Amino acid sequence: MAKFKLTHLLREIPHETAREDASARIMAAQAFSRAAGAPLVHGNSIRLLKDASENYPAWLDAIRSAEKNVYFENYIIRNDIIGQRFADALIAKAKEGIRVRLLYDWLGGLTETSSNFWRHLSNGGVEVRCFNPMRFDSPLAWLSRLHRKSVCVDDRVAFVSGLCVGQMWDGYPERNIAPWRDTGVELRGPVVADVINSFARAWAETGPEIPADELPAPDSIPIAGHIDVRVLGNFAATAGLYRLEQLITVLAQKTLWLTDAYFVGTTSYVQALRGAAMDNVDVRLLVPGSSGDLKFLRPISRAGYRPLLEAGVRVFEWNGSMLHAKTAVADGRWARVGSSNLNMASWLGNWELDIAVENLDFAQKMEQMYLEDLENSTEIVLNKKNRVRPIVDQLPHRPRRQYGVVRRRSGSASRLTAGALRVGNTVGAAITSRLVLGAAEAKIMFFGGVTLLALTVIALLEPLLMVIPFSLLAGWIGISLLIQAHRLHRNGQNDAAAQNASIASDEAQDKVIELPNSVREGQQPKDIRKEAQETQEIQKALRQQ
Repeated sequence: MAKFKLTHLLREIPHETAREDASARIMAAQAFSRAAGAPLVHGNSIRLLKDASENYPAWLDAIRSAEKNVYFENYIIRNDIIGQRFADALIAKAKEGIRVRLLYDWLGGLTETSSNFWRHLSNGGVEVRCFNPMRFDSPLAWLSRLHRKSVCVDDRVAFVSGLCVGQMWDGYPERNIAPWRDTGVELRGPVVADVINSFARAWAETGPEIPADELPAPDSIPIAGHIDVRVLGNFAATAGLYRLEQLITVLAQKTLWLTDAYFVGTTSYVQALRGAAMDNVDVRLLVPGSSGDLKFLRPISRAGYRPLLEAGVRVFEWNGSMLHAKTAVADGRWARVGSSNLNMASWLGNWELDIAVENLDFAQKMEQMYLEDLENSTEIVLNKKNRVRPIVDQLPHRPRRQYGVVRRRSGSASRLTAGALRVGNTVGAAITSRLVLGAAEAKIMFFGGVTLLALTVIALLEPLLMVIPFSLLAGWIGISLLIQAHRLHRNGQNDAAAQNASIASDEAQDKVIELPNSVREGQQPKDIRKEAQETQEIQKALRQQ
């Protein structure tokens, strides 16, 4: 009898475990959907694209095969050989009668592309719009940028990536300069509708919306595979990706491998990475090396690695010309590709676009690509004196600097912003005493202290150098607030007038006198005709009021 009960119990355990696993998967999917604010879309196919050599040809082939519409958005579209190649392809389709819409970012194209380039596209039939240009009535609105990179064609294929359009992504072979390292994906299936709708929301920020009958519904696009995908970043300043990244960091059990161009993790995110590493999760972070960096900023950037290194996070610096990819892969089953960097600008400020994939095969391809990237990287470690240093002899058969360097203002500005945010976070924590700081933040605090002392000296010796910029900025913001207040007041008056007109119209309808059915035209008695005329005069007076 005991043997029978034991055998019966052993048979029940797998069933109970299977039910628990299924329940856990459902709860995890629900948590991911709520954290990201994006549903999981089934029935898609996905293709991993590495660098411009795979991304650009796929984009151009899709554009050239368009039969109905092309939606193209990117942060930077340079007026060079690559930019002209895409411009020619878009204009050619527009001249065939295909609806082509292009959305670019004002700041991204401010120094990289001339107005003649956009005028050439518009004259060729392409609908061109600029996202969030500088406005006098909103001095700080320009901080939110369209940092997305996507292409959608005919409701059948979409591309999401970290690549902008420019020669540096393709490299300069004649100068022995390698292409920038970046990653993208090709999507087919119902999830294409989510990418198109995401483009439509950004398009509506710049002018009239895309007509609803031109936007596809997910069930109108046939199933193309078995991959489950989420589209992240339909709106800016919602922190959906930030919540999802936190959740993935907490739930990772074996591995969490990150690639990022401008890593400036918040305190909570860094603590989450540290906690995962101390819980025996293999956490790795691949970031750019010295290429494109400001020399004086590099020690500050490396100082930000120290809290991670102390907890067991492995940090690697890319040895190529520039690492621009933004990817993540966890436990060999979850992966992310897109435009978002791991910093507050991407998490809260910019309009970003990423896709999250829950599939074993795709995640394993991402892991293999990550390991290949590490072969061209140098690991950063703490030496015996607790200083951040690269392992110079990690790969003795290959020189550490293999490629030429192209210095770009955009990369330097981003790295400068990243360093400034890191310094600001640390100095703020030291002043408020809300966080416990260790030896890892000593160099950052030293740099912050020197900077503040320098500003103090400037203010004492040359007060106008501090007063004039502050006064101009304060005056600009004050005038913009007055303009917005006037607009709100005027809109309120218009709304009140419209409401009064509506009330008057309702009252006029209530005063209408119905004539008897027995009275026909041309046969009304004088008293009824007079009463009807008086009623019309009353209605006219009410409308005028």
